[in-house]
Amino acid sequence: MQKVRMYTTAVCPYCIRAKQLLLARGVETIEEIRIDLEPERREEMMQNTGRRTVPQIYIGETHVGGCDDLVALDATGGLAPLLAATN
Repeated sequence: MQKVRMYTTAVCPYCIRAKQLLLARGVETIEEIRIDLEPERREEMMQNTGRRTVPQIYIGETHVGGCDDLVALDATGGLAPLLAATN
């Protein structure tokens, strides 16, 4: 299974929803980068993604986007193959 990395904050309901969906799809570990605890990582996130909002989700090296993007990917059947892909 691909590594999952997510830029997040403690009180973000979209972050919580995204984590719940990923866990429901079999992801056991999510590397969380807490930009509320490490503000310098927000700049890194914005440079890497071009976005200011959390969550920003990576599956492997693929930037999926935010929670709505993750839900849409799952709804179209694209999430499971991305999670299962091998590098």
